[in-house]
Amino acid sequence: MKEVSLWTGEEVAHWLAEEGLQEYCGPGAGMSGRELLSLAPADFQRPPLSLVSSDGGRQLLERVETLKIERHMEAHKNGHANGHGPNGFRKDMVRIAVPEPDPQPYPSEWGKTRAAFAYALCCFVSTTIIISVVHERVPDKELSPPLPDKFFDLFNRVEWAFSICEINGVVLVGLWLLQWTLLKYRSIIGRRFFFIVGTLYLYRCVTMYITTLPVPGMHFKCSPKLFGDWEAQMRRVVKMIAGGGLSITGSHSMCGDYLYSGHTVMLTLTYLFIKEYSPKRFWLYHWFCWTLSAVGIFCILLAHDHYTVDVVVAYYITTRLFWWYHTLANQQVLKETSQSNPVSRVWWYRLFQYFEENVQGVVPRNFQLPFSWRSIAGSRLGYARVDTSE
Repeated sequence: MKEVSLWTGEEVAHWLAEEGLQEYCGPGAGMSGRELLSLAPADFQRPPLSLVSSDGGRQLLERVETLKIERHMEAHKNGHANGHGPNGFRKDMVRIAVPEPDPQPYPSEWGKTRAAFAYALCCFVSTTIIISVVHERVPDKELSPPLPDKFFDLFNRVEWAFSICEINGVVLVGLWLLQWTLLKYRSIIGRRFFFIVGTLYLYRCVTMYITTLPVPGMHFKCSPKLFGDWEAQMRRVVKMIAGGGLSITGSHSMCGDYLYSGHTVMLTLTYLFIKEYSPKRFWLYHWFCWTLSAVGIFCILLAHDHYTVDVVVAYYITTRLFWWYHTLANQQVLKETSQSNPVSRVWWYRLFQYFEENVQGVVPRNFQLPFSWRSIAGSRLGYARVDTSE
C-alpha cells in the first residue's frame, strides 16, 4: 500500500468517500496525504472546514487517528519480517490492539423511516375514517346549538379566515418539505416527523370518537348523513384523503372533528421542526414561519370553525409530544428502560427505541443537496454541499 503521506488529492478524496465522509470532499478538494495527517482541531474552527460539520471535525479526526495506527502497524509488520531487525537481532513482535472505528453515529436506516411513514399513513387514514363515523353522530345544530365560547363572544366571525389558515398551513408544509430534502440526516429527522404526526393523529382519533361536540357555529353546512351506507362512506373517506383534508380543496365537508384541531397540529408541528432543524442564524426565516403559524391558528378561531378548547388542547399535546420525544432522543441514558426513567413506561417507548437506538446524541443541523453534482458530471467522488449548521 502506498504511504499515506504520499497520497494525492484524488486518493484522499477516494478515502474520504470510503469512510462515509463525502461532505469533506468539496472543502478539502486537493488536500494531500501529508495535509490529511496533519489535521488538527484548530483547522475545523475556520473556513472552509468549519462549514462542514458542527462536531468540530471529531469524526474525521478519529478516522485519521485510526488510519495512522493502521499504517504504522502495517509498516512495522513489513519492516520486521520473520521477526528479525535490520541488524540481524531477533525481535519479538509486539501485538498492539487496533481500536475498531466507531460506528456511524447517525446511520440513515431508511427502512425505519419507511416504517414510520407507513405508521403515519395508517394513523391519517384511521383519523379520516373516524371523522366519517363521528359525522353520523353529530347532533343537528337546530337541536344542539353551539356551545358558549369566550373567543366567539369577543370576535365576530370572519368568513374568509379559515382559507387563510389553510393557505398558511400549505406554505408551512411546503417549506418544511423543502428544508427536509436539504438536510443531511433527512432519514432520521423524517422518521421523527412521521412518528410524531402519526401519534398526534392517533390521539385525535380517540378524542374525537369518545366525545362528539356540536358544531361551533350556525354557519356550518354539513354533508348529509348516510345512515349506515358504508360504501358511500368509504367514497367520502377517499375523497377527503385525496384532497388532503382541506376545505379549500372541497374535500372536507363533514362535521364532528373538533376536539382537537388537526389544523393546529400541522401549523404548530411544522414550525417546531423548521426551527429545530435549522441554524439559529436563520432567525428571519424562523420569525416568518412563526408568523405563518400564529396567524393561521388565530384565523381558525376567527372563522369560528373550532372551539377555543380544540386549539388549546391541540397546541398543548403537539408541543409536549415534540419536546418529550426530542428530550429522550438527545439523552442517551433515557434510551434505556429502567426504574429511574419513568418515561420508558409510555406506550410508544418501544417504538421510540426502535427508531432511535442507533442514533448517538443530538443530530447536527447539517445541510447538503440530495444528489451529487460530481456524480452527474460522471465523477465517482464528492457530494455537493449546502452551508451547514451554526
